[in-house]
Amino acid sequence: MQRLLLASTSVYRQQLLEKLHLPFICAAPQTDETPLPGESAEALVLRLSAAKAQALATAYPDYLIIGSDQVCVIAGEITGKPHSEENARQQLRKASGQQVTFYTGLALYNSRSQHLQVICEPFHVHFRTLSDEEIATYVRLEQPLFCAGSFKSEGLGIALFDKLEGRDPNTLIGLPLIALLKMLRAEGINPLV
Repeated sequence: MQRLLLASTSVYRQQLLEKLHLPFICAAPQTDETPLPGESAEALVLRLSAAKAQALATAYPDYLIIGSDQVCVIAGEITGKPHSEENARQQLRKASGQQVTFYTGLALYNSRSQHLQVICEPFHVHFRTLSDEEIATYVRLEQPLFCAGSFKSEGLGIALFDKLEGRDPNTLIGLPLIALLKMLRAEGINPLV
């Protein structure tokens, strides 16, 4: 079996990948994540997930390399990680009462055959109307400063929503496992066989 490499240092993506009971290693891809002028959210995550997977191909010539990237779109605007409590509160105020869409790019690159599979998986989050007190309390308690959209759906962030819509709840955390399993099966890897 070809070895797996997760092109990410995200603890959230590592925890998701561990669910598959497949051995893997991690490495940080050195990828410029700056959006191109006029680039759509979907195009951005497709480009970056592929770039992250391919960035490590030379150093790992006989691996299946998993790349992923995610952006949040609030009111038509690409929103990244907040990096500060004030930015997190602002993002959540903007999301309050809105449908927010997350676009997660997923790439699987076979560095032996140079075969690339890449998809974009959307996921819709319907926020309930939030008070400033709820927002401030949530940010203080959960510190979602390195999460696109300023929340952790796997934690207390679930209290912010009216409804979640998408094919795979893992997508919202950053790694669409249903899509990844399909890609892995195409490469001859199935954790159930």
